[in-house]
Amino acid sequence: MFNSSAVLIVVDVQNGFVREESAHVVPVIVDLVDRWQAAGGDVVFTRYFNYAGSNFERLFNWSKLMGSPETDIVPELISYANKATAVVDKTVYSFFNEEGEALVRDHGWTDIYICGIATESCVLKTAVDAFDCGDHLTPWLIEDASASHAGQAAHDAGILVTSRFIGPNQIIKTADIPWTKLTITA
Repeated sequence: MFNSSAVLIVVDVQNGFVREESAHVVPVIVDLVDRWQAAGGDVVFTRYFNYAGSNFERLFNWSKLMGSPETDIVPELISYANKATAVVDKTVYSFFNEEGEALVRDHGWTDIYICGIATESCVLKTAVDAFDCGDHLTPWLIEDASASHAGQAAHDAGILVTSRFIGPNQIIKTADIPWTKLTITA
């Protein structure tokens, strides 16, 4: 049985964010989610939806991800998303919107493992918001299961800034996930 205080948040692995610069992370995330769900762990996927008049459109002149197929979770993860604890739709960077906060509270999650796209924006903001939620949450950013559609430099910047926000020891790799601590034997 899986430790119910841990959750894996898969941030915005959607068709519109997977490009040449970020595609390499999809198989890593598929393997991670497969192992996490096989161990009985909670997994939550997020999907970002842009809209007319948003700050993204207004300030960035960016009008992508306003509908399918761009907003769809990548095909490699759809079967896992269908079995997920939840799929949270959002119009902001972070998982921690009203629905996300309620899920954390209702499930009693304390260890928040985060991966996805893009490291320097939505992944970073989710990790920082978990840190800011109080002493009861511990964020973990999974570096090799995260990427940026803007390339390696943006990913590296996201890792650097996130480590400054949540602590350098909170940046881990998939091999560092303490499966023995997450798994409870009967």
